[in-house]
Amino acid sequence: PGSACNGAAGPQRPPPTPLAARRGSPIVQADAVLKGWRMDYDWVALLTMVGAGFVGGMLNAVAGGGTFITFPALVFVGLPPVTANASSTVAALPGYLASAIGFRRDLARVDRRQVVRLTVLTALGGALGSVLLLVSSNDAFSAVVPFLLLAATLVFVFSAQVRRFASRFRGGVTAFGAGSMIPVAIYGGYFNGGLGIILLALFSLWGMTDLHAMNGLKTWLSFALATISALIFAAGDEVAWPEALLMSVGTVPAP
Repeated sequence: PGSACNGAAGPQRPPPTPLAARRGSPIVQADAVLKGWRMDYDWVALLTMVGAGFVGGMLNAVAGGGTFITFPALVFVGLPPVTANASSTVAALPGYLASAIGFRRDLARVDRRQVVRLTVLTALGGALGSVLLLVSSNDAFSAVVPFLLLAATLVFVFSAQVRRFASRFRGGVTAFGAGSMIPVAIYGGYFNGGLGIILLALFSLWGMTDLHAMNGLKTWLSFALATISALIFAAGDEVAWPEALLMSVGTVPAP
């Protein structure tokens, strides 16, 4: 008597549910494996993440506003809003570091003691903002983020006017004061959109006029804030590492 299998193979395990599909990704076709994480996306999504990282890195290096590109791109490929925001911050780190290195001579124009003090204040405010994001639900963040995007977009579009307006009130707030630095850093830890432009406007309010020094300080504080935020987001298990690492590849050559 012949076998009843008729050449059929034995029982097969169903393929694992891909990470992206679990997060509601668009059509899943191509596979990319990063350090043990499986990430399944079509090529459009993959190129979207790399391209968004490149454009976002360029914007962050020049004036700020990279979050306008990277955050929507991560939401587009299927990440929940809070995870997309946290992952966008992690993805921006290499670009921030490259920019900080590139502007190191400009940063040297600022008094070292003030740089250290502002770094501590930035880390404190950034930590508070990052924790606030972690305790926010996706629904709550989704309700707030359109207004944050609108406000940050207006600041970005009218960045020159914002800086000119701020320069009219030089000395209007305490220079290098915690009362102005910490709230800005809290915003940066929570959302980060348009942070570079806001920092430049703040520096103008402080009375700074050397644009090179202002850019150097902006890039360093942005890197410091993103670093502390990334550590907190990682500890809170809110980072989509494959997507963040893939997007970060695009930020490296941008500066």
